[in-house]
Amino acid sequence: MRRMRRLLALFLALLPPAVAAAELPLHLIKLPPGFRIALFARVDNARGMALGAGNTLVVGSMRAGKVHALEFDAAYKVTKTHLLAEGLQLPAGVAHRDGALYVSAVSRILRFDGIERRLDQPPPPALVRDGLPRETHHGWKFIAFGPDGKLYVPVGAPCNICAPDPDRYANILRMNADGSALEVFARGVRNSVGFAWHPQTGELWFTDNGRDWLGDDAPPDELNHAPRAGLHFGYPYCHGGTLADPEYGQKRACAEFTPPAQNLGPHVAALGMRFYDGAMFPPGYRNQVFIAEHGSWNRAKKIGYRVSLVRLQGDRAVAYEPFAEGWLQGESAWGRPADVLVLPDGSLLVSDDHAGAIYRITYAKP
Repeated sequence: MRRMRRLLALFLALLPPAVAAAELPLHLIKLPPGFRIALFARVDNARGMALGAGNTLVVGSMRAGKVHALEFDAAYKVTKTHLLAEGLQLPAGVAHRDGALYVSAVSRILRFDGIERRLDQPPPPALVRDGLPRETHHGWKFIAFGPDGKLYVPVGAPCNICAPDPDRYANILRMNADGSALEVFARGVRNSVGFAWHPQTGELWFTDNGRDWLGDDAPPDELNHAPRAGLHFGYPYCHGGTLADPEYGQKRACAEFTPPAQNLGPHVAALGMRFYDGAMFPPGYRNQVFIAEHGSWNRAKKIGYRVSLVRLQGDRAVAYEPFAEGWLQGESAWGRPADVLVLPDGSLLVSDDHAGAIYRITYAKP
């Protein structure tokens, strides 16, 4: 426990100071031709995002312990910001279902009923599920409802590398919307903070953060594909599909596990991901994967701090490339992408928990 606290203190100490509103240097962001980025809103420590039925965006402010709702108009300009909740424990994940807002709070899943009718006077939350692990090390959670109507909830490993109870940790769970019928969907997942379902197949894809302290260039972060329940993705025995862990790799071989669909950069901290299902971007982006790379914290030379793109052909990844970068300038980062979300008009939102901002990326044919 002391070692984990020391590592967390080191991680927080390495973070550069937050950027003031007037200092966001968006001109430094490099995008493909025809794309533009603009500030959509300022939200303290913005992490997970979810769209409501109306023109409402809900944002979890993880370390601030708050949940915000942003109303926007037909021109995608934010017209009003509401504080829906505060004093929560690391509310990184938010999801909508049947008019209710679901929020993750480490060991609990909460629900705010009829939230879009009550933005000015939010109701007290109902408890959907309690009893999830209380550890905060990899304990914050991205959450989302799948096409099966179930709520998917990841539980990270409570450590850098260990072999915890596989029914409690290092997995992705799913449950009914009322919190019942909890089951493990995927195992061997060290720390997933983003997932989505393919628009055509309905199959789950998710990011996973690789372990630390194996050097600057190993292991990779991962983009994984889980077409069915019951698969094991290697942690703590194998990383990146081929790298046996020096502590646990002799116990089980890499060949026993489902390999990544795409290995990502080492320590890029791949968080939120979405399939692009909009119509604004060129056709080549349709059903491709955007990933928010939060950025390395313990690497000699920093990497990540960008939005990347994984190109697919069918269910096979064929390319991994930068899409939006420039939050990292040399060894100094002024922003850290945390989540991505496609708006109804096809533009792409990017949350940034370090700069306290949400950006909107649009496209117009050059």
